[in-house]
Parts: sequence; structure tokens; C-alpha cells
Amino acid sequence: MDKGQYGRRDRLIQEKRHDTYHERRKLPEPTVCSVCGAVFLEGRWAWWEAAVNAHAIVCPACQRIKDNFPAGYLEIRGGFYGTHREEITNLIHNLEAQEKKAHPMERLMAIAEEEGRTLVTTTGIHLARRIGEALNNAYQGELDFTYGDGEKIIRLTWVRE
Repeated sequence: MDKGQYGRRDRLIQEKRHDTYHERRKLPEPTVCSVCGAVFLEGRWAWWEAAVNAHAIVCPACQRIKDNFPAGYLEIRGGFYGTHREEITNLIHNLEAQEKKAHPMERLMAIAEEEGRTLVTTTGIHLARRIGEALNNAYQGELDFTYGDGEKIIRLTWVRE
């Protein structure tokens, strides 16, 4: 077999990842979010003081909130939530405050109660997973999660009767 005819076969094939809210170009530094005030500097978003000459855009987290397009979905089911609603809601808000302080793009979007379930939506996958794991560690139950195929999305379900 002539190697030149078929080319190399040991190359890595990059998996396609699609994230609508990921910047395709490098943002000018400093850049400030005109909605929440987060600053993009040194290659990351943080809660720094914005420079006077900073460029203004809407950050990915604020854009997700505006578009109502969550990256994290956590479905809570079972009777346990109904009897411990306030305690669990406080846990969710405390985790969001901790995560948002270090990572401005990880935010809670909504906690919506529907028939027999509660849906928690977040702007990032890490916050949703952190909340799901915290619920499971604190209260046991059953936690399942799946990542979206080729997208930066996570869906979690936590159930305790």
C-alpha cells in the first residue's frame, strides 16, 4: 500500500461544538456589558470596574436571558420539593450567588413551577449541574443528566418523592 495515496490516518478529528452565544471574534479589551456591567478583560468576563473608554456590548449571559434561551435545564420532581420549597429555593439562590461572583456568565434565569414539577433554567451548564449535584448531595434522591449533542446545553432531572 502506498502511504502517499491515502494520506495520514492518525490525525485527530475535531468534534463540532456549536454555541450560538460564543464570540467568534476576539472582543476588544476592555469591553463592558451595557446591561449587567460585567467587564471583559484579560480574556475573561469578571466583575471589575469598567474603564472610561471601554467598548460596550451585551454579554452572552444577558443575551441568553433576553432571548430566553437557557444553557442549563434542571427539572425537579416529587413531593419532597413541595414540603421543602423554601429551603431548596434558598439553596439554589445561594449557589447562584457563589457561582456568579466568580463566573459572571453563570446565572439563574428562572424558577418556574408547573403541574407536578419545577423547572430551573440557567445561562450556563456549570451552574445547572452544580445545583443538581448540591440537591442530590444534600437530600439524596435520583439525579440524571445529559449534555446536548454538539451544543453547550445540559438537561438534569432530580427526583425525590
